[in-house]
Amino acid sequence: MNNLSQIGLDVNQSQQLAEKLNLLLADLHVFYMNTRGFHWNIKGDKFFELHLKFEELYTDLQVKIDEVAERILTLGYTPMHSFTDFINHSDVKEVKNLTDGKESIRSILEAFRTILIKERELLDLSAKAGDEGTNALMSDYIRQQEKLVWMYTAYLKN
Repeated sequence: MNNLSQIGLDVNQSQQLAEKLNLLLADLHVFYMNTRGFHWNIKGDKFFELHLKFEELYTDLQVKIDEVAERILTLGYTPMHSFTDFINHSDVKEVKNLTDGKESIRSILEAFRTILIKERELLDLSAKAGDEGTNALMSDYIRQQEKLVWMYTAYLKN
């Protein structure tokens, strides 16, 4: 019982989950900022359509950022919260001054690929740790984001 956290999970597994969740948090923050930039800077004939879609996406990312940070706290650890940490730990690369809709969507798809890989890793780790809270969160995110990948990919097809 000494190696169990306040919520009854193994402390070492909880620490590993919190570390991986912090890396996901960094990715989500950079993805969020990129998407805000796409929303602000989009130009061209699909402006109105993409402007709204990018707003939907960054609004959803804002919710996920909060949920992931709160999950880290629930596990008993501290979420990253500085821009320096986010940039230094994110595998999603910062994108600046992109105005082309199709290029923005390609960047979004690449970010989703990176994030989905991490979420699947967290899904496996949380299942092994018996951490239903993290597991349910990742399962929900994966299902939703796979659908978005399909939709954004379909948009790029001629």
